[in-house]
Amino acid sequence: MNERLNTIDTSRLPQHIAVIMDGNGRWAKQRGLDRTFGHKEGANTVRRILRECGRLGIPYLTLYAFSTENWNRPKAEVDALMSLLVSALHDELPQLMENQVRLNVIGNLEDLPLPCRQGLDDAIRQTSANTRITLTLALSYSGRSELKNCMKKIAEKIENQELSSKEISDEIILQNLYTHALPDPDILIRTGGEQRVSNFLLWQIAYAELFFSPILWPDFSEEHLRDIIIQYQSRERRFGKTSEQINASKQ
Repeated sequence: MNERLNTIDTSRLPQHIAVIMDGNGRWAKQRGLDRTFGHKEGANTVRRILRECGRLGIPYLTLYAFSTENWNRPKAEVDALMSLLVSALHDELPQLMENQVRLNVIGNLEDLPLPCRQGLDDAIRQTSANTRITLTLALSYSGRSELKNCMKKIAEKIENQELSSKEISDEIILQNLYTHALPDPDILIRTGGEQRVSNFLLWQIAYAELFFSPILWPDFSEEHLRDIIIQYQSRERRFGKTSEQINASKQ
């Protein structure tokens, strides 16, 4: 572990890591267990990865916890997920406070059951002054819905003559996204072997480095995370420029 840590350049850490946590159900099925057990084990992985990000000094972690499409899953599984969320918020709050984790939530939260909304509101309020790392949960989230909501907000401002169409810029769009208080992700990780972004942070990941891991989320470890960070640091992020321009700017 120490050898692996020594290869990470702490001066070039990603500021924001986003994760599509895939594979909980398959992990349980492989063991002959109900899918709910996979989600419970996935929650343990969240705890480990959050702790590791905080230890490394990565200030933002965003987790795709529940998509709008997930409402189409069997009712028993959805109910179990909502119950797990409520219990996890209650159980983890002391650790969030101790580790200076600020909780943030994005998505269409009105779709969530009342106990979930109440638990989230309470955890967000209690952790609001924490400064070490911001944990964002994407719940009942859809990237397309977020963009549609953004367009509606901008259209209303134009109708109310608060904004002209000529003033629409990247910054104006960013101000009207759920993630307006967050930097764009530097890294997007998807576990579980699938290689698609599944309607997640469609605007924000325009220049993110993508990593698709075959590891099911409950088996995803701190070492897997560190390996991805090392790979990230080996990549040249050009943002449309040439390698020569990037090297010249460093001199």
